[in-house]
Amino acid sequence: MTMGPAASTSEPDLRRWRRYLAEERAEAETYRALAGRRTGEEREILLGLAEAEGRHEQHWVNLLGDRVGRPARVDLSTLILIFLAKHFGSVFVLALAQRAEGRSPYATDLHATDAMAADEIIHAEVVRALAERGRNRLSGTFRAAVFGANDGLVSNLALVLGIAASGVGNQTILLTGLAGLLAGALSMGAGEYVSVRSQRELLEASRPSAEAGDAVPALDVDENELSLIYRARGMAPEAAEARAAEVLAGAALSHARVDGVDEHETVGTGLQAGLSSFCFFASGAIIPVLPFLLGMSGSPAIIVSAVLVGLALLGTGAIVGLLSGAPPLKRALRQLGIGYGAAAVTYVLGLIFGASGA
Repeated sequence: MTMGPAASTSEPDLRRWRRYLAEERAEAETYRALAGRRTGEEREILLGLAEAEGRHEQHWVNLLGDRVGRPARVDLSTLILIFLAKHFGSVFVLALAQRAEGRSPYATDLHATDAMAADEIIHAEVVRALAERGRNRLSGTFRAAVFGANDGLVSNLALVLGIAASGVGNQTILLTGLAGLLAGALSMGAGEYVSVRSQRELLEASRPSAEAGDAVPALDVDENELSLIYRARGMAPEAAEARAAEVLAGAALSHARVDGVDEHETVGTGLQAGLSSFCFFASGAIIPVLPFLLGMSGSPAIIVSAVLVGLALLGTGAIVGLLSGAPPLKRALRQLGIGYGAAAVTYVLGLIFGASGA
């Protein structure tokens, strides 16, 4: 590649190179900020990514030569990402960084090397893997929280609009909404607690017992027979043979996992999931009731309730999209469509039953 800009280099090329340079510096700053909030292996990985972005930065410096000029401005989303990385460093930031890496233009830019384009693809996968760690830590409680909030929003909006459409008084609507909030939150919390608790107990039942580990030194079996334990737990035959040899040589018996993820960490605790479901269902279910709590009635209250719930559905949908690495706008609109669809059905039914006097 050219080591410096030729005299005939166009001004658009120079502006693009300066933009790339600014973006590489911003990405390196983001990774260093994230590394500052991590320890151990994750910190080393993030610092390695920052170092790689430094190599890309140098490429554009070499091309620009003495025409680097003033630093180009990065877009607002990048500035927000840097701020979040410095002050929060959460899985949300990693999810945003993953999407940013996936938008690299180097594959189609003639002035970027093939190695740089390949680097960006690998960087996206590295960040995806780091984000996956955070998703695994969040998945049990977060799943319950998101589902609880969305259920509260949709079910109570549908309940409130259906009752309101039937023509009953404001106090009846309010009491119905509050009753739906309490009943739904208790049901969600109890159901999620039982579900997650049962799942953890099933996982616990599949783990090797302490007695099995104590019995290994006294075993009068050959290596192949012991390897059947590990093959039954998902190991390939060759890996099971190697593990059996290790155990018989004196290593402690341990639970063989293929994916390397702690299932208990992924599932979360029953109490966490139950409390999250209760609180988030209640926080979602209170939103459709707010206009009636504030004394509004009739069509204005219905419109305000629907708008507030719509904004909340857009927010939860966007969050799910960010965490899953999917387009947040698409997920937000999907949540909105599902919620409004369910509410519209119950509103129409309320109108029908109200008009018929049923």
